Amino acid sequence: MTADAAQLPPHPAGGSAGRCFALLPCAGFGARAGGNTPKQYQAVLGLPMVLHTLAAFQAVPRIAQVWIVVAPADRFLSVDHPDVKLAHCGGSSRAGSVFNGLQSMRAAGARETDWVLVHDAARCLITPAQITTLMEVCEPDPVGGLLALKLPDTLKAEAGGRVVATIDRADKWLAQTPQMFRIGLLQAALQAQAATHFDGVTDEASAMELAGHAPRLVPGSAQNFKVTYPEDFALAEAILRSRP
Repeated sequence: MTADAAQLPPHPAGGSAGRCFALLPCAGFGARAGGNTPKQYQAVLGLPMVLHTLAAFQAVPRIAQVWIVVAPADRFLSVDHPDVKLAHCGGSSRAGSVFNGLQSMRAAGARETDWVLVHDAARCLITPAQITTLMEVCEPDPVGGLLALKLPDTLKAEAGGRVVATIDRADKWLAQTPQMFRIGLLQAALQAQAATHFDGVTDEASAMELAGHAPRLVPGSAQNFKVTYPEDFALAEAILRSRP
């Protein structure tokens, strides 16, 4: 589904803050999670995982709309809400899905100066408070940034199954999402990598880095992990149960 310009919320009157949109790439399968259903649609506390993710963004008033990018033939989700848009334009990679989603957003009336927060559908433990913190830090920033976690463990380099070096972890961070950038800047950064089928683009920040930008690191939370393996579902459910 593609929205036209009239379906987007109005741009704020005065100022240059721009609107804030969320984009959830939701076109992958997630084979490491097991099961016959795409990972993002497997149940967590009785609901498809992506719905927990969606709820967190819908609870943030500054998020104008949430765009969910699904595969062209995907009919799992059905949305009838002005603040949520389905875009059946998912690509063969995460970066491709994000790029196609941004194009759909621009065609619907999103501006280059609007912000987009790209978030993994499988990071279903993100909280409205974490999203808000990222927005508050990034909105005055000329580049934007991402939630990330300073590496807590000792990092080893390996060859043939054996340790060959211990790597200094002082400046190492684990990238998380959301990752928040101006739509125009991110679109241009991804466009520059499209000819190589987005080789080396593992997240939006890496595309921005390849374009010569230095995204800001915003401390995140260890609970904001990506559900990847079968055992992660039980941990995600335990964390959700522990919350009010």
